[in-house]
Amino acid sequence: MAIDSIVRANAEALIREQLTNTIQQDVPKSSIVMQLGTRLANMTSNQTKIPVLSMLPMAYWVNGDTGMKQTSKQQWTNVYMTAAELAVIVPIPEAVLADSSFDIMGEVQPRVREAMGAKVDSAIIFGTDRPTEWTTDILTQAKANKVEGPIDYTKLLGKDGLFGKVEAGGFGVDAVVGALTAKAELRGLQDTNGRPLFRSDMQGATTYALDGAPLHFPENGGFDPSKALLVAGNWKKLVYSIRQDVTVKLLDQGVIQDPSTKEIVYNLAQQDMVALRVVMRMGWALPNPATRINSDRTKVPFSYLTAAAA
Repeated sequence: MAIDSIVRANAEALIREQLTNTIQQDVPKSSIVMQLGTRLANMTSNQTKIPVLSMLPMAYWVNGDTGMKQTSKQQWTNVYMTAAELAVIVPIPEAVLADSSFDIMGEVQPRVREAMGAKVDSAIIFGTDRPTEWTTDILTQAKANKVEGPIDYTKLLGKDGLFGKVEAGGFGVDAVVGALTAKAELRGLQDTNGRPLFRSDMQGATTYALDGAPLHFPENGGFDPSKALLVAGNWKKLVYSIRQDVTVKLLDQGVIQDPSTKEIVYNLAQQDMVALRVVMRMGWALPNPATRINSDRTKVPFSYLTAAAA
């Protein structure tokens, strides 16, 4: 009489599907850029072409009863969004997986989605480890809108402050993203009449917002306070698209090499190990179409505030 049991191969498909669904749903939650930006339909190829209005038609007064009417035109240009691959491999000894006293996969999942969210944020906002296929980061595009700290009422809401730089281009600020270290300075802020901007009863959570725009303080490690303390903008103008949804595969064969030295670090079969491989591909763009206030498209819908100059 044959004795059957559930082995890893029997349950592998179920485990992968569960991990895929969980990580796929949670990566956008872990990335503040993907939370605030506008998601477009999934990319159907490696590169997507976005038609963007680049020239607006003009109207002219006609002089006299027989004056000549002038002509005008409207023009479009293409903005390209290219997909880049984001991936991670987590090797795990099978002996550790066999220990049922705790859920290894449950421990790995939040760390994976946190790491992927941080990589997306740091690349798009600061250009850190930016894929060569991607356009330049937000801070580089918004360098003309840089405001030097320290944080005070005028630097935030004054004429040439953080919000004013964005509004000068014809955009409204819909959110502000900041470093956790900026909270301490914000709590001490006062308006021109000496009243605290953020009131707290020392018991409930303080709601952070500036001029109606909510403040977000991501905790995934993707925000670099050495480059900016606060980034304000119309985040809905930033668009992104997924080329390949998050795929998860549990590997039990093959080797893992050091990317720099090419040295074999792990031999999965020989060392009785498995490796969780997570891959996704996405692209982003800042189309910045022409408006009546920003007809030449030189202004961008973002500004940022840095720490006080040394």
